[in-house]
Amino acid sequence: MDLRDPKLCIAPNGQLMLNSGLAYNDRRNMQSLAWCSDDGKNWGEAVLIGEPDYWLWRVTWQKGVAYGVGRIASERIPRLYRSEDGRHFEVVVKDRAFFPHVPGASEATIRFLADDTALCLLRLNRVPGCKTVHGHLGVARPPYTQWKWENLGAQIGGPNLIQLPDKRLVAGVRLYDGKQRTGLCWIEDDRLNEFLTLPSGGDTSYPGLVCHEGLLWVSYYSSHKSKTSIYLAKVKLPPEQ
Repeated sequence: MDLRDPKLCIAPNGQLMLNSGLAYNDRRNMQSLAWCSDDGKNWGEAVLIGEPDYWLWRVTWQKGVAYGVGRIASERIPRLYRSEDGRHFEVVVKDRAFFPHVPGASEATIRFLADDTALCLLRLNRVPGCKTVHGHLGVARPPYTQWKWENLGAQIGGPNLIQLPDKRLVAGVRLYDGKQRTGLCWIEDDRLNEFLTLPSGGDTSYPGLVCHEGLLWVSYYSSHKSKTSIYLAKVKLPPEQ
């Protein structure tokens, strides 16, 4: 069995929630799992979440409700889930009603603005029938059943997204334009504008992003040296122009 792409979030009750995808039967089948902990050291039993064979990639909580995007790994057709307890997830909107340019949709991160607007940073993969491999940014208002999408003009992987205290949006992604690397990008005018290339290359990306004491902390992995390693960067961001 292949346990992959774990993500941490904080549930409304203060517990840490860890979700991950489990591939088995030589990756022919997939199941999403979650664990909870009060202290980050002692973890409860795994709970099956989502639907069989749908990989629920990252969970984000908003006003007591968990949201996440899942897809069947082989088909790359997504659906948006919600849960009020982090255990029982139901479909909000799916397939072309969620993202019209299927197949190809893959990893996704959802974040929420102060006015409850949802943003979804979505990776596209090159699969038979795909219309584009460029990442997309989706925007929706409650109840998040109708989404508007913009092509960001770049192929991305391992997408993560954070809004800074000054309201600017930063994406952490793998970029593929000539050289694979982990980059930090402003999302401006529906485009990704890279402002920092982190020391990286090859199999890399999947950053964690946290603002703390005026710095952007970035955890990521990279294989640009002799072996794949995990790195932690502290980034001093330029002031808003």
